[in-house]
Amino acid sequence: MLNVIVTGGSRGLGLGICRKLVTAGYSVIAIARKKNDELDKAMQEAESARPRSFNFVPFDLADIDAIPDLVKGLRKEFGPIFGLVNNAGISFDGVLALMPPSQIEQLVRVNTLSPIILTKQVIRTMMSDGGGRIVNISSIIASTGYSGLSVYAATKASLIGFSRSLAREVGRVGITVNSVAPGFVSTDLTDGLKDEQRQQIERRSALRRLVEVEDVANAVEFLLSDKAKNITGTTLTVDAGNTA
Repeated sequence: MLNVIVTGGSRGLGLGICRKLVTAGYSVIAIARKKNDELDKAMQEAESARPRSFNFVPFDLADIDAIPDLVKGLRKEFGPIFGLVNNAGISFDGVLALMPPSQIEQLVRVNTLSPIILTKQVIRTMMSDGGGRIVNISSIIASTGYSGLSVYAATKASLIGFSRSLAREVGRVGITVNSVAPGFVSTDLTDGLKDEQRQQIERRSALRRLVEVEDVANAVEFLLSDKAKNITGTTLTVDAGNTA
């Protein structure tokens, strides 16, 4: 089985990606700070169907200095790493003028610096193993903008630029690098919206609906697959036509 690391894999979109990749036949290594009931249940289901297809490694991705040892440990325990999905991210809602510098630094550290350093370490192993796939989860906010999320938007835009340039660096050694830019995804968070708020979001989209977690997971699975072997340095937008 091909090993794929998924950061932020304990809940929401990350867990949805993990589930999809396990079903597609990959061996998934979910990274998050801690386990939860939903992740534990998903892992038990995967274990019954296909032993050792869904693994969990606790790690705080804000601990930049420990990332090299993390990757060495993963390589030693699981073997060659075929794919990396940089999904983990945080967000603070607030206008820039009032945002504390500590929050700005934390956003950049977790959303930009951490995935860059993690990718650096992983591609070193991919180079020695003869290739691989990198998928960075960005957001349509990187291109559309959103009031109150300027720093978050900056971090997500940085992943797109990072992906494009890195694709040129590592393409010659058989590694593809792409981004996925989801729109407003239907999750437990959006289920808590008032009907009026949800309808307003849906009206903005050409398809008049929200994106499902599985839609984004399908895009990630495609970019990891052999069907996307000649796709690199691009951004796949999954937003139900919000930016159409």
